[in-house]
Amino acid sequence: MENNKTDTNNKVPTTYARAGVNIKSEEIAVNSIVSWAKKTFKFREGKFGEVMRDIGTFANLIDMGDFALAMCTDGAGTKVLVAQELKTYNTIGIDMIAMNVNDLICVGAEPIALVDYLAMEAIDAQIVKEIALGIYEGAKQSGIAVIGGETATLGDVIKGIDNRGFDIAGSAIGIVNKDKIITGDKILPGDFVIGLKSSGIHSNGLTLARKVLPKAMYPEILKPTKIYVNEILNLLNNYGSKIHGLAHITGGGFLNLTRLCNYGFIIDNPQKPQMVFNQIQKFSKNSDREMYRTFNMGTGFCIICSPEIAGEIEKNEDCEMQIIGRVVEEKGVKIVKDGEEIKL
Repeated sequence: MENNKTDTNNKVPTTYARAGVNIKSEEIAVNSIVSWAKKTFKFREGKFGEVMRDIGTFANLIDMGDFALAMCTDGAGTKVLVAQELKTYNTIGIDMIAMNVNDLICVGAEPIALVDYLAMEAIDAQIVKEIALGIYEGAKQSGIAVIGGETATLGDVIKGIDNRGFDIAGSAIGIVNKDKIITGDKILPGDFVIGLKSSGIHSNGLTLARKVLPKAMYPEILKPTKIYVNEILNLLNNYGSKIHGLAHITGGGFLNLTRLCNYGFIIDNPQKPQMVFNQIQKFSKNSDREMYRTFNMGTGFCIICSPEIAGEIEKNEDCEMQIIGRVVEEKGVKIVKDGEEIKL
C-alpha cells in the first residue's frame, strides 16, 4: 500500500498519496460508512421512495412510482484553497454544481434542483457574493434551480488563508423515467468508449496539483469544471437505449469506468491531455500510470455505446469528443500510450 505521508527527502510530493490523499485508504473508510448506510434501505422497503440501486454508482435512485428520483452530493474539494490563494471566488460555485450534475446525468437523469452548504471561517459578505455568482452561473449552465441551502460560521473547524477559509458542497436531485435509467447492464464487450474533452483539471487531484505547480499556474487549475448536462441530455434524446453507459471521470481517473460493469476497458486512443497535466507530471515526476489513476487527463466524461452509433456521436458539434477505446472481456482498465500498454 502506498505511503500516505509527504516525502521527507523531497518537499515536492511524487504521488497523490504522498500529497495527502490515499485513494485506497479512502475506499476502506468509505466502505465502513456504506455498510451501515445499506442497512437503512430497509426503512423504505415496500414504501413510496424505496431505494432502487446499490451504493457505489455515480448517483442513486429512489422509486417515485411512474418515475425515479436521482440523488447525489459533492463539493469542490481543495480547489477552494486555490480560490483563496488567488482571491478569486466567482467560479468555485460552478465547480460545486458541476461535480453534482455531471454525476446525476450518469444514470440518465435530468438535473432539476440543488441545495448548497457553505461553511466559512468567518463571514465575508464580498466573498459570499462572488461565490453566489458562480453558483448562479453553474445553475444556468445546467438548467437547475438552487432551492435552498445553509451557510455556517465555523471558525473553530474551518481554517484557511488570512481568515478566509471556507468549504462548499451541494446535494442535487434529478428525474428520469424508469424505462430510461442508464444502469450499465447493457454494456457488452465490443462497445465503444467515447471521451468528452475536459476543460482541464476540473475538481479532482488538486491536493497534488497545488503542491507541485508554481503559483503562477494557479489560474490554470482554477478553471471551472465543465458541465456536460446539455450535451448528454441531447444525446440521450437522440439515441436513447443505444447509449449503454455514462461515466464522470473524477478522482481515480479512468478507474471510474469500472463502476459501470464487470467488464474491462482498453483506452487505445486517449485524448491529448492539456498542458496543465504535462506540467504536473514534470514537477511531480509521476508515472503515466499514476497520472491516469489520479486525473482526468483531458477526458472529463465518457459515453459507452453500441458500435453502430459511435461514429455519429463522435461527429456531434455540441462538445469536443472522440472514440477513445472499447469494452473488453478482461476486467480492469488499460491505457495505450505511445505503443505502451499501461494497466491501471
